[in-house]
Amino acid sequence: MKPTSAVRPTDALANERTFLAYIRTALSFVAFGFVIARFSLFAHELSMMARIEVPTTQVSVAFGTAMAVAGILVGGYGSYRYVVANAALEREQTLPMSPWAAIVGGAVVAAIGIIVAVDLFALSRTH
Repeated sequence: MKPTSAVRPTDALANERTFLAYIRTALSFVAFGFVIARFSLFAHELSMMARIEVPTTQVSVAFGTAMAVAGILVGGYGSYRYVVANAALEREQTLPMSPWAAIVGGAVVAAIGIIVAVDLFALSRTH
């Protein structure tokens, strides 16, 4: 933490914008997880009604649930960061994000990409 000269309104507003970005990201994760899980259930019901076999990898529901949980965690972390950064601003200090938060965030995004790529590859091989 480094002392600053004084808290400016732009600093407080930037902290609020960052918090809102965390909230938007969390909602996106939750919504994306819901869509993934529901699509799997929809495809299963459609295949039963049409009496056809739709190939599935059984990953969608688990992945959708994991995405929703990730959204919850992102929202919680964003709230935590807002409160901690706001307290630091009131003490006229800055509080950079921990490098571990950046590493974990990048790892989560990479894991999501890998899971999607593997699932799409497996689905394409069944056709």
